[in-house]
Amino acid sequence: MKENSTKILGLKENLPQFLLLVLVNAFVGGMVGLERSILPQIAEVEFGMAVKTAILSFIVVFGISKALTNYLMGRLANKYGRKRLLVAGWIFAIPVPFLLFYAQSWTWFLWANVFLGISQGLAWSSTVIMKIDLVGPKNRGLAMGINESAGYLAVGIMAFLSAFIASEYGLHPYPFYIAFALVFLGLSTSILFVKDTRSFAKLESQTSTVPKLKSVFKETTFSNPNLSSITLAGLANNLNDGMMWGLLPIFLYSLSFSIAEIGILAAVYPTIWGLGQLFTGALGDKYSKKILLVLGMLIQAIGIFMIANSISYQTIFIAAVLLGIGTALVYPVFLAAIADYTHPEQRAECIGVYRLWRDLGYAIGALSSGIIADVYGLQAAFIVIGFITLIAGVQIGFRMKE
Repeated sequence: MKENSTKILGLKENLPQFLLLVLVNAFVGGMVGLERSILPQIAEVEFGMAVKTAILSFIVVFGISKALTNYLMGRLANKYGRKRLLVAGWIFAIPVPFLLFYAQSWTWFLWANVFLGISQGLAWSSTVIMKIDLVGPKNRGLAMGINESAGYLAVGIMAFLSAFIASEYGLHPYPFYIAFALVFLGLSTSILFVKDTRSFAKLESQTSTVPKLKSVFKETTFSNPNLSSITLAGLANNLNDGMMWGLLPIFLYSLSFSIAEIGILAAVYPTIWGLGQLFTGALGDKYSKKILLVLGMLIQAIGIFMIANSISYQTIFIAAVLLGIGTALVYPVFLAAIADYTHPEQRAECIGVYRLWRDLGYAIGALSSGIIADVYGLQAAFIVIGFITLIAGVQIGFRMKE
């Protein structure tokens, strides 16, 4: 790639720093994974909560705080630098393990997820943008696949580990010991070893032929057919993930599965999602991003419909695998495609707008699916969200242009 005195764009050329950011993002993902399989059960068992909308309130506050922070991070990344915002993300994570471990009421968990959402918005977004900065356009899909793979593999591993600890020692507080270690490792690594990457974005901007957007927010959200169709599908993706995060453990609990079985089923979907991205990100560099996105959303919808109509462990396991495969097909390709269609100087802001709407999907999904489940039952919630996922995939097929 091109070079300006010392900086060279490329994955191989910046491999040590790239792998360091992969490790940091694994710590970021691990923080979310700790809650994934046990928090809805804590709400029911420890605090006697029965209304699904109230139980899923932790995902709503997480989604809103993360989404708004994503947007601010995109606006501030060029001004203050990526590393400063990454470190700030880990500083906001410091209260999380204390709130989770010493929680005396459900409000403590809500505040923990406010801080967790802010932390995730700053830290995860920073690692995404920094990797895109480092590698340039050649291996962008592969880079995003590795980044998201590390994060969601950590989600899956920690979801299983926290469920295992809960089955052996109780739902609360023992599974949250790990959060203290993750915060320490993430913060210390970010401060001591991570380097800022703004100069790499400036280097790429010297040769970029992508025109600048007149209004980043408007075009990413509504008017640009490529950017807005990707953004809408990203929202639908996290909408169904918000439902899975909150309702799947409750649904499985209603089928009388054990905590250990729930932990496996709750973990298999993000684990397949994480592993799959090691391969699907690279596919986005070689093949049609549009086809991969449409296919991934359709496979997700099939997996959700299967869960809605299943009561057997084996069928739900297969459905979770399908959901993981579908999500793996789209997640890194979303980010790579957004980066492809934006100028390097506007990329951080554009990714921030995309991640604003995508992560609002957590809040919208948790709230809407919780209301549907309370009024019409759990099965209805899965079916409705499955149809929304299907429609989001179809609209990419019609609107996105290669």
